[in-house]
Amino acid sequence: MAKADTPRNGFDLRRWWRHGDAAWSGIVIAMAFFVLVIMIAIGWSVWSASADSRAAFGWSFVAPTSDSNWDPVNSLFQAWPIITGTLTTAIITIFLATPISIAIAIFMSELCPLWLRQPLSFMIEMLAAIPSVVYGLWGIFVFLPKVVAPFGQFLGATFGWLPLLAGSIPPSGTSRLAASLILTIMVTPTITAVTRDVLLAIPNSQREAALAIGATRWEMIWQVLLPYGLSGMLGAIILGLGRALGETMAVTMVIGNNTVESTGSLLVPGATLASTIANEFAEAVTKLHTSALIELGLILFVITLILNMIARLLVWRVASLVPTDSRA
Repeated sequence: MAKADTPRNGFDLRRWWRHGDAAWSGIVIAMAFFVLVIMIAIGWSVWSASADSRAAFGWSFVAPTSDSNWDPVNSLFQAWPIITGTLTTAIITIFLATPISIAIAIFMSELCPLWLRQPLSFMIEMLAAIPSVVYGLWGIFVFLPKVVAPFGQFLGATFGWLPLLAGSIPPSGTSRLAASLILTIMVTPTITAVTRDVLLAIPNSQREAALAIGATRWEMIWQVLLPYGLSGMLGAIILGLGRALGETMAVTMVIGNNTVESTGSLLVPGATLASTIANEFAEAVTKLHTSALIELGLILFVITLILNMIARLLVWRVASLVPTDSRA
């Protein structure tokens, strides 16, 4: 007996909705395009709002010259010292945080006793949840005077012939070195948590196969697990790099906010793109100053976008090198 409420020809909305797949697919596609629209809107917003700065300074705003200067009093804005500080602190942060994070993740996933794994995981996640302003306050009153300043003096006296460690650190400890070390502490939990999850997601059959052919536990970790999870670990590192580039409050409180120094030394006060925007935006009294700060945001947006594109290419490249049967 045919159903009376089902049309023989035409579109049955109730049947379509009851099936669910088409509706769910439409919602997912719409949300994906919504994310793309938001990203384009943000880019267009900072691009249009920085028009005055781009018209006034052009490419000289980002030109890598030794006499670049950021002088709001005289309406002279050149961002090279700030870009240098951003890249220097972020690269040093990742250089320090990556081996520490991977080592902690290996211990937590492969070597840690079960009774210790959960409390240790909880502490790592708590470190990631601490607000950045708390890190900044701790850095100003404890970390900088007791750790960074003596360590910076030692580095300057011992390795001062290196351009990266030229100059002398201020007695207060405010410097790019301080910002890099604070960021290392802040970024390490993020990279550690993601890397731990990547290692725990590797099938136990990979471990058992390596041990069965006579590999030691270290050989199993180094030659099997790390290559297997390399793409995920690269994603974790890029995620940490993104936070290091965009971190604001803690860096603003410990870096010294020197927007003139354009050398790459870690021992001198400096500034980052995010810290300069946070430090000066509320005090910008001219339209050109505001536009220049927004152009700093545009530069940070472009740098982050490029890094994420490179990260996706790296992850794709590494994933393509893993044999298909091992990814199954």
